[in-house]
Amino acid sequence: MKTTQEAKDRIEDLRRQLNYYNQQYYQNHTSEISDFEFDKMMEELIQLEEANPQLLAADSPSQRIGGDITKEFATVTHKFPMLSLANTYSEEEIREFDARVKKGLNNEAVEYFCELKFDGVALSLTYEEGKLIQGATRGDGTRGDDITANVKTITTIPLQVSGNRLPKLFEVRGEAFMPLNSFIRINKEREANDEALLANPRNAASGTLKMQDSKVVAQRRLNCYLYSFLSNEDTVSTHAEAISKLEAWGFNVSPTYRLCHTIEEVLAYINEWEEKRKELPLDTDGIVIKVNSLGQQNRLGSTAKSPRWAIAYKYKAEAAATTLLDIEYNVGRTGAVTPVANLAPVQLAGTTVKRASVHNANFIAELDLRVGDTVYVEKGGEIIPKITGVELNKRPENSQPLVYPTACPVCSTPLVRQEGEAAHYCPNETGCPPQIKAKLEHFIQRRAMNIDGLGERTIALLYEQELIKNVADLYSLTYDQIYNLEGFKELSSQNAINSIEASKATPFERVLFALGIRYVGRTVAEKLAYHFTSIENLKKATFEELITVPEIGDRIAQSLLSYFGNPLHQDLIDRLQTAGLQFSLTEEQQQASQGGALNDLSFVVSGVFEHYSRDSIKEEIKRFGGRVVSALSAKVNYLLAGENMGPAKKQKAEKLGINVISEADFRNMIGN
Repeated sequence: MKTTQEAKDRIEDLRRQLNYYNQQYYQNHTSEISDFEFDKMMEELIQLEEANPQLLAADSPSQRIGGDITKEFATVTHKFPMLSLANTYSEEEIREFDARVKKGLNNEAVEYFCELKFDGVALSLTYEEGKLIQGATRGDGTRGDDITANVKTITTIPLQVSGNRLPKLFEVRGEAFMPLNSFIRINKEREANDEALLANPRNAASGTLKMQDSKVVAQRRLNCYLYSFLSNEDTVSTHAEAISKLEAWGFNVSPTYRLCHTIEEVLAYINEWEEKRKELPLDTDGIVIKVNSLGQQNRLGSTAKSPRWAIAYKYKAEAAATTLLDIEYNVGRTGAVTPVANLAPVQLAGTTVKRASVHNANFIAELDLRVGDTVYVEKGGEIIPKITGVELNKRPENSQPLVYPTACPVCSTPLVRQEGEAAHYCPNETGCPPQIKAKLEHFIQRRAMNIDGLGERTIALLYEQELIKNVADLYSLTYDQIYNLEGFKELSSQNAINSIEASKATPFERVLFALGIRYVGRTVAEKLAYHFTSIENLKKATFEELITVPEIGDRIAQSLLSYFGNPLHQDLIDRLQTAGLQFSLTEEQQQASQGGALNDLSFVVSGVFEHYSRDSIKEEIKRFGGRVVSALSAKVNYLLAGENMGPAKKQKAEKLGINVISEADFRNMIGN
């Protein structure tokens, strides 16, 4: 039994930790501990507060439903509170829930509606006269963020519905999620751009829905399963009837639900999906069990936090224990120093895991990680292995706390840490070998300058022989210098020289991306290029002028000012201009940016074309002022259909009223 002071100290410690993890999860879209660990900490806090009611505080995490609202979006008040569900991890607790329900209903017969609990972001969708008028996040359960514009980019959410006995005003709730194939695709693109990888699909979906530019949200290809119907009109008497209506009205309901007549059937459903869920195209972390009768739900009521008529059974994440051998520190293109754990090999989710993410210095300190520790490893979103805990009872007696490096592990330059950022950076961008090589590799990649006569191995050889130190040096290379490299012959040497020369014609927006300015990815580079039209205009832009560009926030603007204010970067750009690279839009591009044949028109491109590659036809659309989007929606003007396009895409376009055009139609539109 703890003394009052001990209880107070432990309560304050738990509140501090839970508030931190809530902040990371809901605002920074980062999961630093498992749900199981979080729930156990919350359970301990609740028990301590119940035993010491004088210590209960209104702002305790135990009194909050979940997340918070932000200042980036308008705040909306939920007509019906969005309560969270109590969690359970055992069959015994499921049976206890069943006993509580029956006791509350005087032992009436009870049916349970079981659904998979998808690992995504809870949404509230409001419809009036069948039209979607508002989409909001759960927020703190009472108020959420109005993200209607972003919600409308999710193609499985109907913008307009019709059907029998459709209420004038009703609400539908669901879970927005990022499909695993989209998550993997985006991470591959981010890896190619030397950007930080998304940790897991849930956090990726959460971060996407909080973006300010709905066009970028659309490119992320989120999906949504709907699972709840709410209305003041008496139209249904059971949850099963409500789900049936949602399906009839065209909402995307996962067909994995089941109506169970006994608690034994509920447990059978839970056991059945423990393995089957891994075959689904998204992550699931449990089962939601609801009393089917709405009348019984009303009689059972709710606590301040959660309904008494529903509970979530959480599957334990597949985890493994292994030994932490050491931490290595990798330096990326931007100078960010990323710690990676080297582990004794262990089997996890069908693969052998030898390395795992440990995020940053804060994470290492929070877990007090030490070499030699027995650590628990999970696959975040079944994708990226991560350390989630330490078995302190097995810690070696002579272990020492890890000391995060204060100097670059490669070039020994003192590391810096920007205010408000978790990562440490090596500022020696002109003398740190991994940064230099990563910048060169970024510059030559296909999506940037597309110098296909070179590669990572050649870049390493050129750097090691001190033939290049920055990207401008590439344009001073001679045939003989390349020919003397290991593995090069006459043809490959000439191809490399030709490829470097051809890269001088690369459009300005791709040159800007190739420079590797921090936070300036392909989309941002394109927006900047078309807004300012030349590098001279961009270099002169003030902070206020930069943030007027769509998708350019404070962080990107500050990064641009810092980059162009550096004399080394000014010299680099001067050398690249002298070499003949494109640092302004062509006359045609400028005309297109001011209004071209395709101005304000949006296109989805699909199939194979006779006169263009997929990338070149997209460039042509942009050249004439059009926009290329990744997914079909009611906002798209044209589906540009090539050979071998799937019939489903055409059917969807026709259903949405989108014009389907051929390559010949497109060439006529641009006067070719």
